[in-house]
Amino acid sequence: MALESSRLAFERSRQSLGGGVGSGLRAAMRPHPLFVREAHGAHLWDLDGDKYVDFVMAWGPLVLGHGDPRVLSAVAAVAQRMQVVGTGHALEYLAAEAVLEAVPHGERLLWSNTGTEAVQVALRLARAATGRRRVLKFARSYHGWHDTVYAGMSDEDVDRPAAPGSKGQSSSVLDDVVVGRFNDAALAERLIGEAAERDLAAVLVDPIMSNAGVATPTPEFLATLRASCDRHGVVLIFDEVIAGFRIARGGAAEKYGVTPDLSVFGKAMAGGFTQSAVVGRADLIDQVTGGVVHAGTFNGNPVAMAAVEATMRVLADPGVYPSLEETSSAFETLVGGALGAHPQGGSFSRVGSLLQYVPATGTTELHGTGGLWEVILEGMLRQGFLFMPSGKVFLSTAHAMSDIEATSAALERVLRGA
Repeated sequence: MALESSRLAFERSRQSLGGGVGSGLRAAMRPHPLFVREAHGAHLWDLDGDKYVDFVMAWGPLVLGHGDPRVLSAVAAVAQRMQVVGTGHALEYLAAEAVLEAVPHGERLLWSNTGTEAVQVALRLARAATGRRRVLKFARSYHGWHDTVYAGMSDEDVDRPAAPGSKGQSSSVLDDVVVGRFNDAALAERLIGEAAERDLAAVLVDPIMSNAGVATPTPEFLATLRASCDRHGVVLIFDEVIAGFRIARGGAAEKYGVTPDLSVFGKAMAGGFTQSAVVGRADLIDQVTGGVVHAGTFNGNPVAMAAVEATMRVLADPGVYPSLEETSSAFETLVGGALGAHPQGGSFSRVGSLLQYVPATGTTELHGTGGLWEVILEGMLRQGFLFMPSGKVFLSTAHAMSDIEATSAALERVLRGA
């Protein structure tokens, strides 16, 4: 792959876009960001017309692959009638009913646009219900880029004042953040037990730690969070923006058997269109009729609602998740096997169709990796396989076994030269 047109496009984009990309982490691609002209199924084509097997899947949303015809036909039909109307419409509740049918604890929902927005809505609901202000999150977990939660990105922040994750962040809001350690049930129980003294309104947890190595929860950890929150009047919020509707139709509650009070969903719920939602207990959600402000011009827009309803209908097919698991397991076996054959190759951690490269040292960082990943990233790109700079891998129902086999063979070639 020559990548020349992408290089020139990146140079041009830096003259008009900050950093040359629409979202900052895309600039971490090596040797430079790829620029794409079209995408279908599990594949995309760059500006030079070169074809790639795509394991980025738009950073997670495309659980059905690019351009699923069932989603696109639903969107095309409604787009000819209306785009954004500023009134109620039937698709708002039809899409909501499809989501609530899938989620075990879904009694009501609120529509929003991005995961970052929806997390803020969920926290506002928790604060309103409890009359408290602080939030317990877990070190290295990512809940969006907003000032109030983009903190506690290091294990050094555990049970001490949280450090900001970005320059330009308001330090005044960080007093509202309490930082625990993922899978440390004893520490979580102690911190939640101090809810009244700490003014703790909510526990916000990514039940899979998707952006910090795809770490799975122990049964004791999630059960402790649930029991402790019940005991001390704290709202338990699952951030399922990345993993929700990807690991199971009913999300983490279905997979792990622990029910939160609220869940935040995004990415995979709309088949590639922009949408998020806060789903959960009716008494919490219905606070928006009693003084809790939730607004947004594009909330529940017809195009996104058509995408959500169509996507949720496809995901209700009982064959979807077993098929996705078969493909993902094959990737772990074949591509992971190629990694493992190299002395410094590393491995993959996996939950369903969500995977993370783990270097041979066994340590991963938030949004990134060490080890050979940069070598693999560029080497595989030049062979026609697109991966994420962070080492995360997303599979879709559009990936075929031939894609997986070709990926394994290409990785063996790359590693022979590493």
